[in-house]
Amino acid sequence: MAEQPTGTVDLGPAGNLAHYGAQEIHHHGKPMSWVSVTVIIIGFVVGGVAMVPHPTWWAFWLGAGIAIVGCIMTLFAHTFSDDWY
Repeated sequence: MAEQPTGTVDLGPAGNLAHYGAQEIHHHGKPMSWVSVTVIIIGFVVGGVAMVPHPTWWAFWLGAGIAIVGCIMTLFAHTFSDDWY
């Protein structure tokens, strides 16, 4: 069995580990990014439900269109350039 380290870990004044700097703080994205990703998920759900129990092609293409609108929204929200970490 491997030896386990003993001792304490120094928590900084904010209660975070002391070796993490300000650059390590994670942000959770802009609200517009959350909305656009939610629209993409809704599009996939609509398209997926359209395939059960038999294909309903107009609903499938509606879901595909909703997902594409969500992808366009991510371009305008700069989701993958500003919110990516």
